[in-house]
Amino acid sequence: MKRLKQLRSLCACASIAGAAFHATPVMSAYPEYPVKIVVGFPPGQATDVIARLLGNKLAETYKAGTFLVENRPGAAGIVGTKLVANAPPDGQTLLMASSATLAINPSLYSKLPYDPVKNFTPVTLVATVPLYLVVHPSVPAKNVAELVALARKQPGKIDYGSGGSGVTNHLAMEMFKVATGTNLAHIPYKGGPAAVTDLLAGRLSVMFETGPAVLQYIKAGKLRALAVSSAKRASASPELPTIAESGYPGFEAVPWVGLMAPAGTPEPIVESLAKESSRILHSPEFASKLTAIGADPVGSTPAEFAAYLRKEMDRWGKAVKASGALVD
Repeated sequence: MKRLKQLRSLCACASIAGAAFHATPVMSAYPEYPVKIVVGFPPGQATDVIARLLGNKLAETYKAGTFLVENRPGAAGIVGTKLVANAPPDGQTLLMASSATLAINPSLYSKLPYDPVKNFTPVTLVATVPLYLVVHPSVPAKNVAELVALARKQPGKIDYGSGGSGVTNHLAMEMFKVATGTNLAHIPYKGGPAAVTDLLAGRLSVMFETGPAVLQYIKAGKLRALAVSSAKRASASPELPTIAESGYPGFEAVPWVGLMAPAGTPEPIVESLAKESSRILHSPEFASKLTAIGADPVGSTPAEFAAYLRKEMDRWGKAVKASGALVD
């Protein structure tokens, strides 16, 4: 009997040791060499800036490796996103994805070289970037209600700008038109900066744009902000109401960025990256850096991000359909 107990004890120890052996090699060796965070947009854009900020902090956490941002712009983020979709699932290549690449492109493009759900493993929702509803000072509207009243009196006469057909600020305005029952004329530009330039000059009346692009002009009185597009007030401008608070409950049209890995990436790596990223994002010091560029930190579990992505694909998909935008 004593002999049997000893054998059971030895088996239990072996089992524990075996479990530990199988559970730790992946993380003990991670990362094996510098991790690449691919951004499908040029340097300086919000997705790129956030990726660099987070990458620097992750490098401090994972002492064995450096997290380097690699810009692969082209085709509305498709080039960089495809690269990560086809990368080995070892955690050495990650994607700083955006609402444009994963939530909008599937409805905007008739064919995509990647599937947002099948080809990726969500890590964490990093941040949201609220859009500001701004007007030129000559527009006689001090809030959303006044803008809506003005638009209803002049259907199709008030023009709004965007960075191009099918981009986030175009689709956000289409959502706004549906929610408010208004008709505004769309003038697409080749990029947001050109549209902002014309808005500042008074050649446009209104548009949605991110904080980094317009906050300086709002503070200088060159543009008037009426509201933000997020579900909650923006950290950078807590005095501004949301559109939902302005009479349109449930309205939300907010760009976001999130960390993704190729499908099949080992769960221990995904969970570790999610945990460490969330810890960084929730630190007051890091949160203040994101607020300074007009972004709101989030930090979520992989499961929460996966559920959020599906809802966002549905939300933006409906906006694409309402706009009529389609790229073949």
